[in-house]
Amino acid sequence: MPGQDIPFSQAEYDRRIAKTRAAMDKAGIDLMFITDPSNQAWLTAYDGWSFYVHQGVLLGMDGPPVWWGRYMDMLGGRRTCWMENEHILGYGDHYVQSTERHPMQDLAEHIRARGYENARIGVEMENYYYSARAHAVLNEELPDATFIDATALVNWQRLIKSDEELAFIRKAARISEKVVQTAIDRSAPGVRKNDLVADIFHSAISGVDDIWGDYPGIIPLTPSGEDTTAAHLTWSGKEMVEGEVTFFELSGVYRRYHSPLCRTVFLGKPPQDMLDAEQAQNEGIEAGLNAARVGNRTCDIAQAFMDVLAKHGIKREGRMGYPIGLSYPPDWGERTASIRTEDTTVLEPGMVFHFMPALWMDSWGLETTETLIITENGPAEATANMSRKLFVKD
Repeated sequence: MPGQDIPFSQAEYDRRIAKTRAAMDKAGIDLMFITDPSNQAWLTAYDGWSFYVHQGVLLGMDGPPVWWGRYMDMLGGRRTCWMENEHILGYGDHYVQSTERHPMQDLAEHIRARGYENARIGVEMENYYYSARAHAVLNEELPDATFIDATALVNWQRLIKSDEELAFIRKAARISEKVVQTAIDRSAPGVRKNDLVADIFHSAISGVDDIWGDYPGIIPLTPSGEDTTAAHLTWSGKEMVEGEVTFFELSGVYRRYHSPLCRTVFLGKPPQDMLDAEQAQNEGIEAGLNAARVGNRTCDIAQAFMDVLAKHGIKREGRMGYPIGLSYPPDWGERTASIRTEDTTVLEPGMVFHFMPALWMDSWGLETTETLIITENGPAEATANMSRKLFVKD
């Protein structure tokens, strides 16, 4: 029996599978083996913390997808997937972390049983969850198959969000507002950073009204002082002190859908160069949002922001955004298009990006970001309703 709490309509899953099969046909792929847990969930609704062992989805050109994983997680598949039980398969624990056998041997048996031993099989080579050993064993077990690198094939089908998905992202944004406001409100000299992060987690998981909070693909990033010159530091047991800046890179999550939001707080009187950068950053964000229109490209968003910074004498390089939506650790990005000057992805209605034009200077960092939705007409919609400024607490 299919799971009883499927996030989306069957028509939505049928739409996703049809899009993926069209991409498979274009790439000459007969069968996909999909290991990215976000892609698995997008196609089948599977939702469990089991991506530390081998698992995946088999998708051919007809019939329902097949979810395959550890036996105990197969039981979770029956609770969460929309397919019937015969399309949810499990391998025994004697395969788990064994030096004598490998789960891909079990998967190869299922592939052969379905007549795909000579097929062109797409696999996600550049993926956190598909190991070199797994690929080697599949090649050994299926010597007559042709393996094709299908990295991000499914990811690209996720780029334009349906109305059902956008509703989840907007719900996640309500949690993001609460979470970031909690971080700002609780920030004060003498507050231990781990205690602050505990408050952040509580706020995120408790959610807003009937919008319950899910866990994020990235844990709270909350560096202070010179640690803010780096992008991805977490927290410690140190106390916050007056005269330091702290940025919060956070996201509310609803049913695995994210809406990242970053803001920065300064305890005391910020230096003038930081205030000047804040003005330039906010002006650049407005320019970027205005450039985020249907028919423009992701590079146009980046260039609009960079042009403003250049006018203020600030040099900034690198990527400043990426698509977001459904995701699992260790990332909440979709790993397809990028908001950067060399990316020419054309913007279409329903695309959702974390516009992340942070500034990391020599002695401090400043993060003010927005999740934005590309709309049918006009500039992008920022999903969160929060002041775009450096929050100063004297």
